[in-house]
Amino acid sequence: MKIHHLNCASMCPHGGRWLQGEGGLFSRATIVCHCLLIEGRDGLILVDTGLGMPLTSRDLPLPKALMLTMQPVLDPQETALAQIQKLGFKAGDVRHIVLTHLDFDHAGALMDFPQAQVHVYDVELDAALAPRTISERQRYLKRLWKHRPLWQRHRTTGELWRGFEAVQALGGQDDEEVLIVPVVGHSRGHAAVAVKTGDGWLLHCGDAYFFHTEMAAQPHCPPGLSFFQTALAHDNSARRANQKRLHQAKHAHSDLTVFCAHCPHELRAHQVH
Repeated sequence: MKIHHLNCASMCPHGGRWLQGEGGLFSRATIVCHCLLIEGRDGLILVDTGLGMPLTSRDLPLPKALMLTMQPVLDPQETALAQIQKLGFKAGDVRHIVLTHLDFDHAGALMDFPQAQVHVYDVELDAALAPRTISERQRYLKRLWKHRPLWQRHRTTGELWRGFEAVQALGGQDDEEVLIVPVVGHSRGHAAVAVKTGDGWLLHCGDAYFFHTEMAAQPHCPPGLSFFQTALAHDNSARRANQKRLHQAKHAHSDLTVFCAHCPHELRAHQVH
């Protein structure tokens, strides 16, 4: 399978040093939306979507609070759809979308691919469709799925894989090459997505962590980012436990390459290769 590493949205909030340990005190952070486009046997597979055309064109404007705090660039050329078209494909070629979770920056382009099957954990989908807490009512933008996507629910049950329980294969012709891995905590049904390559495995960790230094041999997280992750977490104890498991897996398995959704350093490293 051929795998493309795409940045499907950029956000530039103030506080670069506080959030990422880089730049001046008043500089902006650089936050990407690292998505995967996989040329599978049964068509294209997207892992997360970034922001889509309705958001970048402001047809479906983001809440003012998100615009103010996250400072998204809103460039239509960064959308998954635009980049897929530049590669010579069309929207209908995307057969499957596998989501780490349903936050706007991960599921913001579902409307661009209405024919795709959208794979998500059932507890995550339930939380998005019928939020039970104030935090969930604030984090999920229901208008992003008003077109009624072709949801494919997955339960958090399955097999053991690299120290993670309840791992499921995506199914279809790419069975056993795309796996859905539960790493709950950031959201109620957060997942990581493992993709088999000729050299081993890629593990897209979504928002299970946010910056490459958190996966270093001696992990470190900038203070602002640590606060941000804690504040956003549905279950911070579970988030921290799963982050530790990811760190252990990364350093225990030489054929496993982990990366998160928002670190620009990790994205650049994969795009160079």
